[in-house]
This record gives sequence, C-alpha cells and structure tokens, in this order.
Amino acid sequence: MDIKNSIKQIAQKAQMASRQLSRISTGIKNDVLLKMAEALLEKSDFLIKENVKDLTRARETGLSAAMMDRLTIKEATIGAMAQGLREVAALPDPVGKVTSMWRRPNGLMVGRMRIPLGVIGIIYESRPNVTVDASALCLKAGNAVILRGGSEAINSNLAIASILQQVLSESPLPAEAVQVIPFTDRAGVSALLQMDEYIDLIIPRGGEELIRTVVAQSKIPVIKHYKGVCHIFVDKDADLDMAMNITFNAKVQRPGVCNALETLLAHKDIADEFLPRAAEKLQKAGVTIRGCEQTRKILKNIEAATEDDWYAEYLDLILAVKIVDDIGAAIAHIEKYGSLHTESIITRDYANAQRFLNEVNSSTVAVNASTRFSDGFELGLGAEIGISTTKLHAFGPMGLEELTTTKFIIYGNGQVRA
Repeated sequence: MDIKNSIKQIAQKAQMASRQLSRISTGIKNDVLLKMAEALLEKSDFLIKENVKDLTRARETGLSAAMMDRLTIKEATIGAMAQGLREVAALPDPVGKVTSMWRRPNGLMVGRMRIPLGVIGIIYESRPNVTVDASALCLKAGNAVILRGGSEAINSNLAIASILQQVLSESPLPAEAVQVIPFTDRAGVSALLQMDEYIDLIIPRGGEELIRTVVAQSKIPVIKHYKGVCHIFVDKDADLDMAMNITFNAKVQRPGVCNALETLLAHKDIADEFLPRAAEKLQKAGVTIRGCEQTRKILKNIEAATEDDWYAEYLDLILAVKIVDDIGAAIAHIEKYGSLHTESIITRDYANAQRFLNEVNSSTVAVNASTRFSDGFELGLGAEIGISTTKLHAFGPMGLEELTTTKFIIYGNGQVRA
C-alpha cells in the first residue's frame, strides 16, 4: 500500500474512533489514563531499550546536544510521563459542560454545550513525552489523535504508542483513538495535511520552519505559534528590585523556551539606574546584551542591536535592550516587533498596568510577573497541548477546554417559528 492510502486508512480509523470517544463517560476515560500510567512504568525497560536505538542513530547523524537531551528517555522521564497521565485524569472533564443557558421570549431555553473537536493531528519534533501528553489530553477531551513525531524518535514513539494502544484494546475505548504514523517519509506529513475529510485540526509543535511548512501545505485548520518574541517593559514607576528579579528569571531560568524574555524595554527615566544593575547580574549569568544607541551610552561594553534583533527569538542567553520614552512607545514597539506570545509590564502605576493589559494584543499579558508563567500548567490548566498565537479558535496556552468546541442546545415545549 502506498503512503497516501496508508495515511487515509489511519485517518478513517481515527474518525470512527472519535465518534465512539464522544460517548465515553468521564470515569471510563480517567480509568484508562491511570492504567496507561501504570503500563508505562511496568514497561520502562522496553521503552528505554527502544529509545537507545534512536539515541544511537541520533549520535551517528550529529544531532545537537539540546535535541539529544529532549530525545532521551530515562526512568525519571517515564515517571514524569506517568505523572502527567495521572494529572490529566484528575482534571475536570470539559465534555458535556453547559457553559451558558438563557430563555427566549417564546419560552425556548437555549444554551451552549462543550463537545470534542473530533480528530486532531499533531506533528512534532524530538520529544517522545509529547506522544504521551498529547494522547492524554486528546483522550480526556474526547478526541482521537494521530501523532507524527520526528524521524529521530520513531522507535521511542512507536514503543510508547504500542503500550497506550494495548491499554486501549483492553478497555471500552477504541484502540485507534491513539495512532502514531509508523514511517518517517516526509510524504506522510504531506498526505496527512490533505485529509480534511477526516481530520478536524492540526497542531504543529517545533521550530518555525516546521510550522510554516505545515501551514503552507495544510488543507486542515492549523493551531500554531511561529515563535515567541517576548517583551518586558520596565515602567518609570517600577519597583526596580522586582524588575531585576523578574527580568533575570524570564531570561536566564530557561532561555531555550518560547516564553523566555527576548527584548527588554526600559523607560528613559529609570534607565540610568536600572540598566547597569540589571546588566551586571545578567552578564554574570552569561547573557550577551545587544542594545539600542541610547542603551550603549549607559552600558559601554555591549553589542549594538540591529533591526533584526528586535524581531529575534534567540532561544539563548542573548537579550536585546531598548530605551523608550513612555508606555505608548513600549506598546508601539511590541505591536511592531512582537509575535503575539507573551508580554509583561513592571509598574506600580495602576493606570499604566490597565492600559498595558487593554492595549497589548498578545495571547498572554502580565503585570509584575515573569513571562515564564505563560504555560498551561502554571496558569492552572493542568497541562497544555501547545501555545496558540492564532486567535481562532484558541489564543494562548491550550488545555483541555481548548480541545473542545461548543454546540447550541435547545429545550422547547412545542414551539414553532411564526
């Protein structure tokens, strides 16, 4: 069978599974998730053995150290996967929730009820844990999922899927609710993206190049974010000690993630006092600073920022710094160069805090807090399938509720339309 027909069969099975899943009770879904957690722990030796195959090949092909780290499965990794399944099982089930209800003048009761999206395709790189996380979230929200991981993790992903599918086969849930595309040919991705008759949503997780390729090829709606150019604006009324701690955390704690700080905007009135203190602490942590012309008058030993730096997602210990005249200039800079991901203002001025919240158009906007909190778990969603900077149909970190949609429900008593 050729690749296109193989993908079509996978998609058709997923669609059939999704129809069964939509009728499954919360208790049964939770029980299956807990059994999946136990099964992963019981078969940890098998998972690690299959992962070694991927690691061996990755070393031979020169995969970067960072990617090798993401690819590696250890006992602790499996423990975290199992814990993630338990946490999803403990979350409230959004399916069937009536979000609102109102009475019409003719006596009709009209409401909205949450329902699954259907079939979700997820395309991702390196991280085998995504196979577990995505499966758990999709199942709990009543969706079937088709997973296409990177070629570098094929053995690990298939091993995880085989364990999850074994649990499904022994449960009331259909085994085809979780499927991993079993071959690495890129033609498989292209075929998957054409299956709009069977698949309801595509979620790509990975670098900007991968996401843009998916968007360009897909006939299916895509939830995406290309990159995270996150900003912090230190206002003239900021608590500068607080600003120091937040800036340091946002840039240094984990620089290689999409919610890390990339550009620091400083109000001109506090720049002389704040920037030298901030630069000293950041540079001691290995941060390279690139600044605007005004910034370089204060910080003599830094690199000059170019126009490209304001658009840059470094994912590294590099920080662009710009001095701005006021909050309006800060907001204008974010509007021009931001990526709709996450922005924060550090201020004691209530009016400026509210203006920043109201006028900055990003998916997550914070006051006096690190950009690193733009994360499903940290925001109380329990877990996330990804972060969307697409305003339809989700915006920001996506949890269980964002893996559902709503339908109208109507209660009548014999009404007919005049």
